Amino acid sequence: MGEDLGDFIEAAGLLEYDPAAIKKIYSGNPIRLLKRIWQTLLPIGIFLIGVLIDKFFGVLKNEDKAKKRAKEFTDLLVQLGPAFIKAGQALSTRPDLMPGIVLNELSQLQDQLKGFDSELALSCIEEDLNAKISDLYQELDKKPFSAASLGQVHRGVLKTGEQVAVKVQRPGLREQITLDLYIVRNICIWINANIKFIRSDLVALIDELGKRIFEEMDYLNEASNAERFKKLHENNPKIAVPKIYRKYTSRRVLTMEWINGVKLTDLNGVKKLGIDPNELVKVGVDCSLQQLLEHGFFHADPHPGNLLALNNGKLCYLDFGMMSEVEKNSRNGLIKAVVHLVNKNFDKLSEDFVTLGFLSESVNLEPIVPAFESVFTDAIEMGVGKLDFKSVTDDLSGVMYKFPFRVPPYYALIIRSLITLEGIALSVDPNFKILGAAYPYFAKRLIEDPDPQLRHSLREMLFDGKLFNWERLEELIDSASNIENIDINNILDQILDFLFSKKGGLMRDQLVDGVVNKLDSIGVRTVKKLGNTMPKYLQPKRFREKIEKDEKEKTRIILEINPIRKLISILQKLPGFKRELILNKVGRIIKEPDARKMGVKVAKKLAERNAVRLVKVVAIGN
Repeated sequence: MGEDLGDFIEAAGLLEYDPAAIKKIYSGNPIRLLKRIWQTLLPIGIFLIGVLIDKFFGVLKNEDKAKKRAKEFTDLLVQLGPAFIKAGQALSTRPDLMPGIVLNELSQLQDQLKGFDSELALSCIEEDLNAKISDLYQELDKKPFSAASLGQVHRGVLKTGEQVAVKVQRPGLREQITLDLYIVRNICIWINANIKFIRSDLVALIDELGKRIFEEMDYLNEASNAERFKKLHENNPKIAVPKIYRKYTSRRVLTMEWINGVKLTDLNGVKKLGIDPNELVKVGVDCSLQQLLEHGFFHADPHPGNLLALNNGKLCYLDFGMMSEVEKNSRNGLIKAVVHLVNKNFDKLSEDFVTLGFLSESVNLEPIVPAFESVFTDAIEMGVGKLDFKSVTDDLSGVMYKFPFRVPPYYALIIRSLITLEGIALSVDPNFKILGAAYPYFAKRLIEDPDPQLRHSLREMLFDGKLFNWERLEELIDSASNIENIDINNILDQILDFLFSKKGGLMRDQLVDGVVNKLDSIGVRTVKKLGNTMPKYLQPKRFREKIEKDEKEKTRIILEINPIRKLISILQKLPGFKRELILNKVGRIIKEPDARKMGVKVAKKLAERNAVRLVKVVAIGN
């Protein structure tokens, strides 16, 4: 018993995940270790034996039977406790490790558990905050308002009269988590060493899971996450984040502002607030994409209980224990992958998966390219706005399970976040497509962001070889116009950057031809008017007919190739567009060295055309 207590105290003082320290704590106490192994591995072993028997007799070929086994596995993880629940949630985003039918069940895994003894909760608060409950709070409900795998929430009132939510960690949680992680990690070491068809590094997976659970168990870390999230979104009038009360917060106790709101999935409740649920879903999608692609700091657990509609029309985020970061290169890499997907450039897409860490550089990409093609071609033909994210990820999961993919931890959390968000949105709008909702944000980033990597991706999107693809520009601007606060001035600058870039030579030639045709047609009309004022006997033979034919031809050419007219027609779709915005760029254009070269080309081509026309007129006159 004394040894158990010693382990308990040592583990309780472990503030960061450290496999070596955990091994030191538990390897010296075989009795405690064997007891927990008996509690966990025995039911897991019985379950696996049942699965192997089913597989041997072909039972799992029946989809309903396979689903039943997957559901049993999920229920078993809940029974085994918090560490196994978290492990199941982590596995739900690992298509490289689990077949699709298991992923579907694991994705529904919730960490809602029964609450624990209220007296233990109150004792924890007093111990951690070093004060009596009566000195800390004016009121504090003994009965928990809600409970999850790591802790439970009590409603209270501070001495200042402010209503608060007090989250208290489960007693003995850190000790149970560390022991379970130690057991599972050693199992993974054995599997990696002895079962060769398992490609992924399971030990690294457990270490990543352990790191995240320890971060989630540290309520001071959660408080910092909430404050950082609030700071990043302080200029968004549609997003709310509860205030953190640091004076009443410790590693095991978190006191935050009490939020009165309605779950986003409670459609009738949201409507009673006078709010359109679809509008709030759009706010949530836009905010998630901003977190993911702009800030690189995102909420990895946006389940219905963590997203509330407020009576002031705002969307409130709760629970910041599970947050993740995406490096800038990875954020840009995701956008580049979308560009290559839309362009159906599957060779480049497979290279993106190497860059993003899904595939090692030594992997042969040749067989993966046709696999991508078979998964994505039909979906892309339907259009980005109609893509079913769940179907695409399910198909992609099959490819990842077949080939040597390794899913990076940040990507696993992104997928979990987006699938959860799509599930919430589908409960509001059965026709919702998250990729369709996300594409406008991708378009806006591609068009506006000055980052060199994204500028290169935009060039890839807009050029078919050397030809500028006006339709893609129009699609991008159409999509981007669905996002508020489009910077039209910035868009024009980006277009001018293209025009005067090395790759813009053909576009400059098109523009030169358009300007020449326009000026030439004006000149022809002027000559025509002058010719009509002359006596017929002075006009060259067939002069009038030739001019009228040329006029129609010039009009047709202008309509077909005039980039300026095309650009204006595309930009006119943006709210707030004025032609003066283009005129305001004249100063910048004049300063460009290539603009002066374009002016010389225009003059030269006009002179050549007029010389040819003069020769023809003289010849006809003779």
